[in-house]
Amino acid sequence: MSESIKMVVFDMAGTTVNENNIVYKTLREAINIVGGYELTLAEVMQHGAGKEKLQAIKTVLKNSFDLVDGELAEKMFALFLEELEQAYEVMEIYPNTHAEELFAILKEKNILRVLNTGYDRKTAESLLEKLNWQVGKDVDALITASDVSRNRPYPDMINLAMQKFEIVDPSFVVKIGDSIIDIQEGQQAGCALSIGITTGAHDLTQLNSAYPDYVIDDLLEIVPILEKKNMVNTVV
Repeated sequence: MSESIKMVVFDMAGTTVNENNIVYKTLREAINIVGGYELTLAEVMQHGAGKEKLQAIKTVLKNSFDLVDGELAEKMFALFLEELEQAYEVMEIYPNTHAEELFAILKEKNILRVLNTGYDRKTAESLLEKLNWQVGKDVDALITASDVSRNRPYPDMINLAMQKFEIVDPSFVVKIGDSIIDIQEGQQAGCALSIGITTGAHDLTQLNSAYPDYVIDDLLEIVPILEKKNMVNTVV
């Protein structure tokens, strides 16, 4: 008899957190101001969604301008961090639709709820504070880009979450996120399911290009998916 799903790893912005794309808007602004560009938000999200934000800048520069310039990227990143801190002081941040309801359901089912993110820890913790979410109560862990040496699509953040809770087999883990790189992260980790959600950076067509196990439109859709997966796993 196989064991059931033990952990769901959620991306933050666009998946469990609705922050009106303030991060990517700020990222676009920093790139455009420092570089003198006129990038659109869609371009920034297409190439940078889900990534650690310095890497996101480098990826945007490479894909949009065929430009590799680490010093320029660092200047953009420094402005981004400064502007983002100011933006978060005045912007309203909300839980994504049904996020808190889903967290409660998973807790009742003894399934761990882990947030992971391409943000650094300071930024991620500021989001949790604004949402009044507490690690150990509303979610079970927060893993950030600054906690690991390699970021998405590498599986290091998921691996760290598994180590924290002594889960040795990734087939007990599900990953869900709103970007292609979230899906790739779950796949590289060997998760039982890698699920896309259409509430954030990438649309249905973009998400499907990464060959996820499912694409959903609402977080609560994960409940019957988990029930189906666990029912299959309990068959001898």
